[in-house]
Amino acid sequence: MTKKDLRIVFMGTPDFAVESLKALVENNYNIVGVVTAPDRPAGRGQKLKQSPVKEYAVSAEIPVLQPEKLKNETFLSELKALQADLQIIVAFRMLPEVVWSMPPLGSFNLHGSLLPRYRGAAPINWAVINGDKETGVTTFFLKHEIDTGNIIYQEKMPITDDDTAGTVHDKMMVLGAGLVIKTVKAIENETVQALPQSNDETQLKHAPKIFKDDCRIDWQKDAESIRNHIRGLSPYPTAWTEFAMKNGKQISCKVFFAERIDGKELAAGQFESDNKTYLSVGTGKGALNITHLQMAGKKRMSIDELLRGFDTEQIQGIL
Repeated sequence: MTKKDLRIVFMGTPDFAVESLKALVENNYNIVGVVTAPDRPAGRGQKLKQSPVKEYAVSAEIPVLQPEKLKNETFLSELKALQADLQIIVAFRMLPEVVWSMPPLGSFNLHGSLLPRYRGAAPINWAVINGDKETGVTTFFLKHEIDTGNIIYQEKMPITDDDTAGTVHDKMMVLGAGLVIKTVKAIENETVQALPQSNDETQLKHAPKIFKDDCRIDWQKDAESIRNHIRGLSPYPTAWTEFAMKNGKQISCKVFFAERIDGKELAAGQFESDNKTYLSVGTGKGALNITHLQMAGKKRMSIDELLRGFDTEQIQGIL
C-alpha cells in the first residue's frame, strides 16, 4: 500500500495534536478528514473559537467534522463516507466502538506516557507531580477499556529537575509526532507487531483528571513534594494557595514555580521576605522560594515584579 492509497482520518483538538497532524501532512500522507471539537465561545466577547487542530486543517484544506456526539447518525454517516483505512487519535475524546472499529486497519492512539503507566486523562501532569525522572510516548491500538490496547511503539524521554508540565508537554509533542509517523510507516508496510500491555501491578500508575481541589498546595508536605506538585501543574491547571491577610481577607494566588532553599527552616505556611527580591515559605520539611506567581485579578509575575507593588507585611500567613 502506498501513502496515497492509505486513507487516514485524524482525530484531535489541542496544540499537542497539531504537531502530529502537521507531520503527517508534511510527510505526504493522505489525510481525507479531520475530526475535532465543535467551535466554542471564548474570551470576553464570547466569540466562537476554533480548535487548534481545526485551524491547521482548514489552512491545509482538509475536510473537518465537528460532532457534538460521536454516536450521532449523521456524523457516523459522514465519517463512513470518508472511507478511511486507518484512524489516528491524538488528544481527543474517548471513542465509542462504532467509531474506533470502523476502519479496516484499525484506530491507534498516541498517549503521553510509557503505558501501562499513567493511564488516564493527565499523564504528563502526574509524572511530574510524582517526581518521575523519565516519561515517554506510546502508540497503541484502541480497544474497549481506555488506554489498555496493544502497544505498537514507545519512545522514552527524561524529565529534568527543572521541567514543568508545560516544558514536558512541548518536548513530548514533538517526540510524539515522530512516533506517529513511525507507526503509520509500519502499518503502511505491514510490519507492525503490536504487543499486549503488561499486567504487572508494580508498573501501574494512574493519571486521573485533575480538579481544582487537587491543585491546592498542602504546606504540611515536604518541600520536594510541594515543588513537584507546583511544577507538575504549571502552567495549567496551576497550583494555588491563599494569603491570609492581617485585615481578615484571604487572597488566592497561583504558583507557577518554586525553588528549594538549603539550610532554611520555617514552620509550614510561615513566610519570610525582604519585600524586594524573595518570598520564602516553610513546609512540613524544608522551605521554598516562590519565584513565579499570579495574585487574584493580576497578571503572572516574577516575585521581584510582585514585590515592587505588594507589601508582604500585610500578610499574616500562607494557607
